[in-house]
Amino acid sequence: MERTPDGTPVGVDDPYAVADVCDHLTGDGRCRFALTRAGDDPEFAADRRADGYDCHVGADGEWSACPHYRSTTDAKTCARCGLDDVRLAHDDSRPLVEEHHLSYGGTEAAGHEITVGLCRWCHAKVHKSIARIDDDASPAPEAIAERERRRGAELSESAFETASERYDPEE
Repeated sequence: MERTPDGTPVGVDDPYAVADVCDHLTGDGRCRFALTRAGDDPEFAADRRADGYDCHVGADGEWSACPHYRSTTDAKTCARCGLDDVRLAHDDSRPLVEEHHLSYGGTEAAGHEITVGLCRWCHAKVHKSIARIDDDASPAPEAIAERERRRGAELSESAFETASERYDPEE
């Protein structure tokens, strides 16, 4: 299993097996990196320009062959247990679902940023045990309780109250 620089497991043997399409891939199959950041790698951009900026690995899905491959998450749903994140406006509480790195420098995926979303509870299980991202897992009871607490707060905030109901004029 792949490991972090500290030696803890990341939950997968091959990060590319769970990675999504490249963040640089446009809807029409072109390489956004070559289009917008040509100065960062002129030789790569020139090769892509010669091919009409087509992604040279997208059709095959051999993402490891691209020097600029990157697959990051929006971290809205846990990839392991399916828990959805609930964020409250003007609340500084820790998110339920966070970005989890699957690749680190010095591994097979050196230089490639590959992340998935994991809830805090699954994140801890992956790093502190042999839990895997592709395990058939259910959300932890604590995770469900916290999500429901946030949903309740969200619903109470969306309820309409007049100013006179919300604020006591005698205060």
